[in-house]
Amino acid sequence: MSDINILWVDDEIDLLKPHILFLEKKGYKVTKCTNGADAIDMCNEHNYDIVFLDENMPGLTGLETLTEIKSKQSNLPIVMITKSEEEYIMEEAIGNKIADYLIKPVNPNQILLSLKKNLDHSRLISEKTTLNYQQEFRKIAMDLAMVNSYEEWAAIYKKLIYWELELENISDTGMVEILESQKQEANSLFFKFIKKNYEDWINDDEDAPVMSHNLFKKLIIPEVLKANGTLLVVLDNLRYDQYNIIEKTIAKYYKKQEETAYCSILPTATQYARNAIFSGLMPLEMAQKKPDLWKDDVDEDGKNLFEEEFLQAQLKQHLRQDIKFSYHKITSLKNGKQLADNFNTLKENDLTVIVYNFVDMLSHSKTEMEVIKELASDDKAYRSLTNSWFMNSPLLEMIQKAQNLGLKLIITTDHGTINVKNPTKVIGDKNISANLRYKTGRSLTYEEKDVYAVKNPKDIKLPAIHMSSSFIFAKEDLFFAYPNNFNHFVKYYKNTYQHGGISLEEMIIPFAVFEPK
Repeated sequence: MSDINILWVDDEIDLLKPHILFLEKKGYKVTKCTNGADAIDMCNEHNYDIVFLDENMPGLTGLETLTEIKSKQSNLPIVMITKSEEEYIMEEAIGNKIADYLIKPVNPNQILLSLKKNLDHSRLISEKTTLNYQQEFRKIAMDLAMVNSYEEWAAIYKKLIYWELELENISDTGMVEILESQKQEANSLFFKFIKKNYEDWINDDEDAPVMSHNLFKKLIIPEVLKANGTLLVVLDNLRYDQYNIIEKTIAKYYKKQEETAYCSILPTATQYARNAIFSGLMPLEMAQKKPDLWKDDVDEDGKNLFEEEFLQAQLKQHLRQDIKFSYHKITSLKNGKQLADNFNTLKENDLTVIVYNFVDMLSHSKTEMEVIKELASDDKAYRSLTNSWFMNSPLLEMIQKAQNLGLKLIITTDHGTINVKNPTKVIGDKNISANLRYKTGRSLTYEEKDVYAVKNPKDIKLPAIHMSSSFIFAKEDLFFAYPNNFNHFVKYYKNTYQHGGISLEEMIIPFAVFEPK
């Protein structure tokens, strides 16, 4: 405590000798001052950790002194002490961003409490957070040993995200490492759970969660029918932790009514998962029923060019009456600004759908651009970058306008993404698909323990490129690498954000319904 320097400014400082002795016995160093002018000079010449400032002094008042000190050292905590309880003094002091406000006569314990609140605040929070997670760690570990349903997995994943966000602001790196190891264990067990249950889910098991292909039917259409206008935003590639961060900004304009963690289909990739959302069909059904709209992995054209057509057919199938809807895909800042500027023209729609591609572009940019690798070096930075974009984006402007129009808001995504850390070798013919988290093609050779292999794609309602094609999905944080040029491949893709495989981050994804405030 001896490195804490306090400046105490009071024209009757000698009367405060017992308080000062009390603090010095606690290990604080206290410098005395009797007037505002000297206090300003002393703050300019020395580094104090905190200032106790009497409001009622001859010469410069406490408020005048406060203003002058803050103009030079805006981050220096200043505690105002006054005999007066007049409201205007309190408002002035608070307006000048005081750290605390004490009414005379003050006792030593009040002073000590104010010091702890202002100087030990982050340490105390850190210690409390660490202790709470240590207790929760044991509970999560027990839950992991017994988890047996998708709903239980979603609850565990949300807990892990909660603690990840809590621990990111503390200085105890040991706790963060423990959480990371617990997330790795959870992903390892989740992979086994998916491998065991996924085929049954896809073939209409009654225990199956809501998934991409029935999201509209089960969750979106009922909400649209209850509302006088709905804005549906599909933020491509949005993980649950990123959603939790941007939700804080959305909460300024909207009140959350419902939140569901639904499950992305495999592969957790845009052409499969997002097409499944808009068509209401599994990829095999799309290829069979809408062959002109479905594109396979090896096709050269864009893979998500017909979402509006898919959606129109699905709405016609599930709704008795026609509804007025429009579909908008935003892939650039210019597109976003144009739609934001013209948003009020959509007010007569029953449903406005916006597919926003920024987060997906961000993850691809991290692979290809050094500057993004620096800005999004880990999950914490990736969240921060996503939040910074959202708070300054045309999308937020659209959400604000939607609130003014009284529209219901639905936020969701097609799949998440994971920071890949470890390579696993794969070999296939020249037509093997390019994605790093799943592969489809003929003659695939791979490490059995590292993948969920599906020899017959029809078993999980996926189309086969060739008669003998199979699918493999990477587990946990693995990514596929070819043996030839292996080291270059690993160096280029390690610590990049990828999707298509099996992980909590990719498969357990948010669906949230909001009503305007």
